[in-house]
Amino acid sequence: MKNIKENESIDDLQLNGLRIIQNNDSFKFGIDAVLLSHFTKAKNNQIMMDFGTGTGILPLLLSVKTSAKKIYGLEIQKEMAEMALRSVLMNHLEEKIEIVNMDIKMAVDRFGYDFADVITCNPPYFIENGAIKNPNDAKAISRHEVLITLEGIIEQASKVLKHNGNFFMIHRPDRLVDVIYLLKKYKLEPKEIQFISPNAEKAPNLFLIRANKGGNAQLKFHKPLYVYDLEGNYTEDIYKIYKGAKMDVFDKKR
Repeated sequence: MKNIKENESIDDLQLNGLRIIQNNDSFKFGIDAVLLSHFTKAKNNQIMMDFGTGTGILPLLLSVKTSAKKIYGLEIQKEMAEMALRSVLMNHLEEKIEIVNMDIKMAVDRFGYDFADVITCNPPYFIENGAIKNPNDAKAISRHEVLITLEGIIEQASKVLKHNGNFFMIHRPDRLVDVIYLLKKYKLEPKEIQFISPNAEKAPNLFLIRANKGGNAQLKFHKPLYVYDLEGNYTEDIYKIYKGAKMDVFDKKR
């Protein structure tokens, strides 16, 4: 399989030799994917699944950051899934990562109930409001609930997760009420939240959350994470999360 196509680039993540293929004109993953990978935890030999894997960035990062036995990346867009697969093959991770070109709404039909120990998701942040001119555009699908809603994601996660399994997600604070309501509706108990702000003087624009299937009601708030200091430089916390990974390959526009 050819590694690179027209309008694509291979970016060195400078993390355990990982490289990723990205389309220069299409949606690129952002810092949110890196933050989610750092927040996500998995035990030895667990089965992980990433809903809406896009370029495959989360499975790639989680293959280094966790001791998971197998990571499945689900992606409905055929070209995006094919590109993610080429990244997996380029990194010789085909025994650990499997990219599946499919609709998240069919996850339980494909894998069955109680399949995964951990599910991650960096979902579309915005409700589809009819203003998108091209619903087949990769950026629109990645950013807006064109093909699946937040409820559809959480419902499938609840079905595919094992009892006591964990669901990790990143989202925007204006959807926090929706997220918590839907998690509890589908028996995923919110357990940890961390808010992320551009700097110490600005309100949060993202949050990370972990929910446990069948867990007791006990929610822990982590200290806020600031991306930049007041001089516009990355904070020490962000540098620790990246751990030397190349920081200029990430799309900051999401």
